[in-house]
Amino acid sequence: MIVKPTPLGRETLDRAELARDRKDCRRFGPCGAGKKALYLNSFYLDCRYYIPYGEVERVFKRVAMSSGGFSHRGVFASIPYLVVEYGGGKQKQCNFKYEDQVDQLLEYLSKLCPSIPRVSAEGEARLAQRERERSARVLPELSEEAARSVKLLQKAEAYLEARPDLTGELSRSAREKRAYLRSKPSYRYVALAVMAAGLAALVYGLYALTQGGDTALYFLLFGLAALFMFSGANVLPTSRNNRKAVLGRAERAQKDLEEYLQEFPKFPAPPRYAHPVVLRRMRRALEEGRAERTEDALEVVKQDLKALNSSVEVDQEEYDEVVAIKPMFLNEDYQ
Repeated sequence: MIVKPTPLGRETLDRAELARDRKDCRRFGPCGAGKKALYLNSFYLDCRYYIPYGEVERVFKRVAMSSGGFSHRGVFASIPYLVVEYGGGKQKQCNFKYEDQVDQLLEYLSKLCPSIPRVSAEGEARLAQRERERSARVLPELSEEAARSVKLLQKAEAYLEARPDLTGELSRSAREKRAYLRSKPSYRYVALAVMAAGLAALVYGLYALTQGGDTALYFLLFGLAALFMFSGANVLPTSRNNRKAVLGRAERAQKDLEEYLQEFPKFPAPPRYAHPVVLRRMRRALEEGRAERTEDALEVVKQDLKALNSSVEVDQEEYDEVVAIKPMFLNEDYQ
């Protein structure tokens, strides 16, 4: 423990217990979850603060646009945050680079501390309202074929949820593939050129500084700015960020799921769309009478996803579902 975490609330851990818990905590991006406390980042340092679980009142994800605050618009252009409420109304917001890390942290907390709410108070109200609306749309009685399809989807969903590593990788690799295919190749090489120029400026600036040059500081600042700007961006062509690696990762994810689904005869969706969220939305289509068979339900899901774009208003739950599965359908052109 290089820097001792600072407590945010009234409760504290003794030094030995804090050091042990901090060392063994499970990391999710800049934050971590130990057995005794939740560790949160500052702007510069990871796991800079901690809050014992006894003081955590609520922890949830906030997806904000660049203007600040979740606007309910813009399905893919977003900034993820982890928000922790503690100490009778205090709030700590932690910025993340990858939204997956926030989701994984919340999922881990659901098993570690299931009593802590993982949605905001406003989100709870919206979810309750949405559930009431869904219940009102559910048909009082389904046809025999629709009922059989619902049971099949429930079994398939439980089967997939037993391997969240496979479905999670399918979703993540699809998003990476979509982002790579949508970005212009010229951007990556421009970024590489700027990085090379920044590195050269940094080296020259250090040399000029030893010689007492007047322009040394300017070269140093330019070099550092270029390196910091592009080193954290997922745009540079690297061994992991190139066409072969990105497409290969997506292909492996689909292949792994295909092998897993061999033990489930007549799986109700193609392996490229084998995700619990897809099956859940298919089941809703059947329960609401929008489809009779699983094949028709999948078509309903495709049409719903096609209708969602950056101008459509969505709530947090809908946002999470769409972000998880829409890239899979976009990559396959909804086939």
